[in-house]
Amino acid sequence: MKVAMWSGPRNLSTAMMYSFAQRADFAVVDEPFYGPYLQLTGLDHPMRDVVLADRIEDAVAVEQSLIRPIPDGKTHAYHKHMCQHMIDGIPRGFMSDCVNVFLIRHPARVVASFAKGYPQLTTDDIGFDAQAELFDHVLALGQSPVVIDSADIRDDPECMLRALCETIGLDFDPAMLSWPAGPKPYDGVWAPHWYKSLHATTGFAGPEGPLPELTGHLAELVERTLPAYRKLDGLKLGR
Repeated sequence: MKVAMWSGPRNLSTAMMYSFAQRADFAVVDEPFYGPYLQLTGLDHPMRDVVLADRIEDAVAVEQSLIRPIPDGKTHAYHKHMCQHMIDGIPRGFMSDCVNVFLIRHPARVVASFAKGYPQLTTDDIGFDAQAELFDHVLALGQSPVVIDSADIRDDPECMLRALCETIGLDFDPAMLSWPAGPKPYDGVWAPHWYKSLHATTGFAGPEGPLPELTGHLAELVERTLPAYRKLDGLKLGR
């Protein structure tokens, strides 16, 4: 089984990758299309030159790496994808070979968190509209995509991971509930900028507090992305 986890930034996506990486039967891949995305858009992201030097493959080569047999003798693979990376020029054929799962988080929390490291963000950067469009694409493939809320995972990690595993046809593994602190060998090269706080953890953070109060441009971003978020929120596990 190949699990494609579709998320926006600042959305528990790396913690979920760490969780699946603790399973002896899973290989994991961190944002495989990030290099081609930067090549195609020219965006000046933090550590852009480092990312491009590390991820030199074009989008077609990346897709071929995802289609190939799972490496390291593993039975399953977990692909951590950013929805906003799936622009024109990024192939989607591999998606039909995957179990597609959509990880959601309230836009106010995403915007508040992402803006700390990338203050000039736009709606395209946070991926909500892309996530809703990709969800429709998976439906068009004849699949029944799964939606899971990061807040629900943080409220009760074991319950939600058990529900996710059952839904996609896996046995739950208690190893998914914790991981060693520090950098991981499967981290993307951008980890020093984006994963610092996560490297201090050994498991999922606890429940989140009230939604952050945003103003100005950031509040407008939230309003523009709420319809896409609500579309998937109404279909999530446990609803």
